Amino acid sequence: MSGMTARKFRSEIIREGVVRTTTRSFLYALGEDDEDLRQPHVAVIHTGGEMSPCNTTLRDQALHAKTGIYAGGGTAHECPVVSVSDGLSVAHSGMRFSLISRELIADSVEATVRGHQWDGVLAVGGCDKNMPGLMMGIVRCNVPSVFLYGGAALPGHLGGRDVNIVDTYEMIGRVLAGEATQEELEDMARACLPTAGACAGQYTANTMGMVSEALGLALLGSSMIPAVYAARAPMARKAGKVLMRAVLGGGPLPRDIVTRKALENACAVVAATGGSTNAPLHLPAIANEAGIDFDLDDVAAVLARTPLIADLKPGGRFLAKDVFEIGGTPVILKALLDGGHLHGDCMTVTGRTLAEDLAKVCPPDGAVVRDCGIPIAPSGGVTVLKGNLAPDGALLKTAGLKKLEHRGPARVFESEEQCLSAVRAMAYAAGDVIVIRNEGPRGGPGMREMLGITALLYGQGMGEKVALITDGRFSGATRGMCIGYISPEAASDGPIGLVRDGDLIAIDARDGIVSLQVELPKGELEARRALPRPAHVRPKGGVLEKYAAIVGPANKGAVTHSGNVIWEMDP
Repeated sequence: MSGMTARKFRSEIIREGVVRTTTRSFLYALGEDDEDLRQPHVAVIHTGGEMSPCNTTLRDQALHAKTGIYAGGGTAHECPVVSVSDGLSVAHSGMRFSLISRELIADSVEATVRGHQWDGVLAVGGCDKNMPGLMMGIVRCNVPSVFLYGGAALPGHLGGRDVNIVDTYEMIGRVLAGEATQEELEDMARACLPTAGACAGQYTANTMGMVSEALGLALLGSSMIPAVYAARAPMARKAGKVLMRAVLGGGPLPRDIVTRKALENACAVVAATGGSTNAPLHLPAIANEAGIDFDLDDVAAVLARTPLIADLKPGGRFLAKDVFEIGGTPVILKALLDGGHLHGDCMTVTGRTLAEDLAKVCPPDGAVVRDCGIPIAPSGGVTVLKGNLAPDGALLKTAGLKKLEHRGPARVFESEEQCLSAVRAMAYAAGDVIVIRNEGPRGGPGMREMLGITALLYGQGMGEKVALITDGRFSGATRGMCIGYISPEAASDGPIGLVRDGDLIAIDARDGIVSLQVELPKGELEARRALPRPAHVRPKGGVLEKYAAIVGPANKGAVTHSGNVIWEMDP
């Protein structure tokens, strides 16, 4: 290990010299010997636990990663952090804590890395917010790091077809509409999620898994291996070894990897796969950690110029397992690179460029993933809309959407609960534009996602007959004319707060427009703005109070600090 003594490591400050004798006692009590103490000390940060099937395999994968770290000449320290399951928090007040958990995780990574002076980080995540939270944390700390996505669940099988969790969400709507029985619903619930792992479609977890590879923070081919496949163990060990090469060699560091070009690559893979509308919320937040100003307008530019080439659910036909079987995310990235839609000169965790790492990747299969010359659609599966309802932008997933225009009267709700009650009672009409406000980052607070509502609409057979707009979020599993992230939000005096029942709203995804129609009398919006409005109720105490006081707008990632992170090695 002579190479280690030639470099200075952060962890030396906690273990070298007379005054650190007691620290060495703590390390001895962990079961370390003198050789372990002398090696670089690396955090293995994971969100493993029994809060959801997305997380249940993560600790085992972290243990395999620790083996790779030891083999590579490091001493690993397991550091679990909090995670909130979207699956268990959907459609009730607990969803307020989902997006907030992203910040808690990023803060936890910073706290353990800076507090303990770890020399590197291997981060293992597997759910919607813990994945971007971990990536944000490692970019903020800027020590050698590798990210590993824990993988998706295998699909279930019922009635001669593959099924996944979204089929159960939508069947609830069919039951409420009288088109399916409670027994059929129970059969679907038991069949749809047969293994551990994240939701199987191109929802937020799988989208962010692909993003981790496109950014260069994860090893190519790591994200689409199903959570329960044996191939996950050697991949985790490999990740540990690659991390140790970076630790011992002094890099590359996360901010060497996460550049503006790398962020554009990440946007391209979101567009090419019809990925989650949560990704354009998370990418500006990751950029913020690198000190890069990258907002919804920057995301929109890449989405508009990148073709949709992967036929993935919820808008398409295939699941994560199918992507794995045709070669994984690298096949998509290689197709984009060959089509001129990726920056191949971006650095990855291996120390090589993305183009170098993709050199031997096989071409697309033509069904799950197409060549860029014969795309499913000429532009990406996620579209940014603007207009007098969303001056700073809003998001719509267009992949698989049959109708790209809608015009109808507003049906306004002041909260998710109000809307959910009306939808359950089917107290709305075809053609309506359902408006849910006060659910943004500040207004919620916490920017809840509306999958419970959108799935009910589809289950009731109304998914293509109404539109829905909100300053809250949508799940990556949402489909239909559902527009979220309206910015500015109602709590920040956004125009969505001025809409009244019956106002005509026009949506045109082709031209990127969401607006109130000009039929309103001249000066009407200004008159409404001048009227006193109910004071916004702020949460009292706890993390919701702190979050609402500091969170920024959705179009800039709903971040909670300036991004001007400077961390030099302690003297």
